[in-house]
Amino acid sequence: MKVILCFLAMILLGCEIVRDFIGKEKIDPYYLTGSKEQLEQLGSLFTLLDSARGDAERFSLVREIANVYARQEEYGRLVNFLGSRVESYPNDPHNAYYLLMTAYAYTQQEAYPIAEMYFDIIVKNYPDLLIQERSIHLACLNQLLDMVRDPEHRIKYYQKLISHFPDKTDLGVDYFMLGQAYEQTGEWDLAIQAYTQFLSFIDTDIPGFPNADHYAKQLIDFNNSPKDWTFETLNDIVNAVRSAISAGDSWRLWSYRAKVNFFTRSWAQDASDDSDMDEFNLQVFMQGTNVQYAPALDPSSNATEAYLKTWGWTQSISTWYLYFRKIYFPVNSDIHGRWEWAGVYYGEKF
Repeated sequence: MKVILCFLAMILLGCEIVRDFIGKEKIDPYYLTGSKEQLEQLGSLFTLLDSARGDAERFSLVREIANVYARQEEYGRLVNFLGSRVESYPNDPHNAYYLLMTAYAYTQQEAYPIAEMYFDIIVKNYPDLLIQERSIHLACLNQLLDMVRDPEHRIKYYQKLISHFPDKTDLGVDYFMLGQAYEQTGEWDLAIQAYTQFLSFIDTDIPGFPNADHYAKQLIDFNNSPKDWTFETLNDIVNAVRSAISAGDSWRLWSYRAKVNFFTRSWAQDASDDSDMDEFNLQVFMQGTNVQYAPALDPSSNATEAYLKTWGWTQSISTWYLYFRKIYFPVNSDIHGRWEWAGVYYGEKF
């Protein structure tokens, strides 16, 4: 994002990237420290600007004046000059261009709240402008999403990015991050809609979310399920499972499992590497043996997850840990906070 913005800024300024920014003081715009030639050049440009005719000529001269300020690293004067132009000529079609230059100057000085304000103003209050076929609004939106953490603002920026620039952005990333923002604001129905859109983009790489597709699919599948296997408390579900094991009743035990997102895996397997449970026949693993369970939950159990050690299953790995999970599903207050038997870990716990 920053690379795109830097590229645009260099197009706009026509100069090298500068670092030092001087405060926004009231000065004579003709004043500039530098050589005699530079002072003469600046004076000539302002004289020409005073007599310029037409938007194109004025734009070219404003740009050249900005180049001179920028080459001398006089960013305070550059911001003051551009701000004066926007204030004096509110209908200038290039004002979005000038404000982008201003915002970029502030980012160079790490004055991010001020820069963020300018990027937001451009997107909300000024028509888009193409510079060498590159959209100023697109550059601003990308920069805002890189800077802004408030989820309500991020929702607005992602919505605009998706609706206005679908062919110039990674829609898979945008829909997933939009879903994340909706989650943070508690708008779960909209989050699920965004995640559903995200899943239509296969193999999308989400920075910072290596299992994003797994996460989104689990949430959507759970949302679409009847959720009739849940128990009100951890004790309720553990006691039900123990009772079924003691009775050797594989059918009753299997009925207590989560009907979506149930997993069986070894402790070393990745969380997204789930076995196919459609062919998992619990009766086979209980037949002809006496499965036992620990008298208490594993010490690593906590307020949201619990493990019950069992052994005696008829397979090469006879020790299983049954995994119970407290359900996090704020979209439905009747389900949120209940418990489910969510999976099985094979082997001794690490």
